[in-house]
This record gives sequence, C-alpha cells and structure tokens, in this order.
Amino acid sequence: MAQKPSARPAWLRPHGDPWTPGAERVAFESGWITVTDQIAIAPTGRPAPYGLVRFKNLAVAVLPIHDDGTVVLVGQHRFPLGNYSWELPEGGAPLDEDPLDGAKRELAEETGLMAAQWREILRTQLSNSVTDERMVGYLALGLSEAPSGHAADETEVIALARVPFREALDAAMAGQLPDMLTVAMLLRGYHMAVEGALPGALARAMLG
Repeated sequence: MAQKPSARPAWLRPHGDPWTPGAERVAFESGWITVTDQIAIAPTGRPAPYGLVRFKNLAVAVLPIHDDGTVVLVGQHRFPLGNYSWELPEGGAPLDEDPLDGAKRELAEETGLMAAQWREILRTQLSNSVTDERMVGYLALGLSEAPSGHAADETEVIALARVPFREALDAAMAGQLPDMLTVAMLLRGYHMAVEGALPGALARAMLG
C-alpha cells in the first residue's frame, strides 16, 4: 500500500465553502467520458458556468522494474496532441473493477509481462479543475513473460524499450517523457529508492 503520514497536518484541512453543483446538461457522451454543462455556485457565492468531464474509468499506471534496475517503457502515437509519446504502461479500469486487476491487464496487454509482486504506491487527481479523473499507480516487481503474451488494443501500435531507471527519470526531468502519469510514477519510484522503501539491492541498481 502507498505510504501515509502518521498524522494529517493541520494545514491540509479545507478552508471556506465548497462549490455547489447545479443542474447538469449532458453535452457529449462516449464509452469513455461524459461532458456536462451546468451553472454551479462558486465558493464566493456567485453563479459560474462550468463544463465538467466525467470519466467512466479509473486511470491505472504501472512502474515495472526489473531486478537489474531497468524499467519498461511503452511508445505509441497519441491523438490529442498529435505526438509520439514514451510512457510507462497505463490505461483504464472500469469504476466497478479492482484497479489492481486493471493494472495487471494493462501490463500484460502492453508489454507481455506479468509481475510476482504488486504494490500500490500512488494515488493522484488528473487535471482536477475540469475533470474528475483519478489515477492509481502500482509498482510491479518480479517480472516475467505473461502466458498470454503481448496483446495490444486494436487501436494501438506499441513499441517497447527497456532502459535504466535513472535514464528514464532524467529523460522525464528533461521534458522528454512529458506524460504526467509517467513523471509522477518515476518520481515516486525515486523517492522510494532514496528513502529506503525498496530492497537495498534494487534501490542501488535503480540509482546507480
């Protein structure tokens, strides 16, 4: 499980009044998202038009680390920005599914790997001013080939790269791996290695 502080700092408490939702009008819906339009009441008490993207899946991301400290990255073309993106394995899990099952499925489909050890290491909100999308991230250790092999989605053409963890982290910090789930998960892995939250031999291999 993700590490948690022993006590919640006082500065984390909410301040002021929350937003008050208004009546929603569905402007667009697909199998992945629902876009709604409404007049909400802001914390200041003033009405404000609000467009909100609701996601039908929970985002899941996997940090697959081999015993030698290398990680597996996935390369594919992304439609929204029209770019080619190298990322950690990631995808979506239906809201009524255990996200760990979704993470295992994405790792197998995108990389052809399975893991002997799984550990939840991160939960985040993605673009929380306009969407309700959330992410759960997992560390995957003890990697081996999955019996099902590589089976990407019918819309995906995926390339794979196995690179040293530190090289991937440095590329992310240089803006060469701009996917936010990838950046967050690599930084979390680095934090765990430095703080002694990983086996010593693995941490040394990652940081070396």
